[in-house]
Amino acid sequence: MTSVPAEQAKKIANRLRRAQGQLAAVLAMVEDGRECREVVTQLAAVSSAIDRAGFAVIASAMKECLRDDTGDDQDIELADLEKLFMSLS
Repeated sequence: MTSVPAEQAKKIANRLRRAQGQLAAVLAMVEDGRECREVVTQLAAVSSAIDRAGFAVIASAMKECLRDDTGDDQDIELADLEKLFMSLS
């Protein structure tokens, strides 16, 4: 199995760090007794960020699988693959 290319891994890691920060903020909101609607809204944002990171990993792996025998990308854009996966959620 192939790993995520370094450039994409850095972007995915940054996305996950942002989600980690958002999750810490949600935890603080819960501990501070913030309104349920606010907490759920922020929790949904964290969930979406994590989903997008997962889709980026899958899209990156799929891009590697779609390369032809010469190693060409065949004009495959990672963002297009991510959008396709996001349309499924």
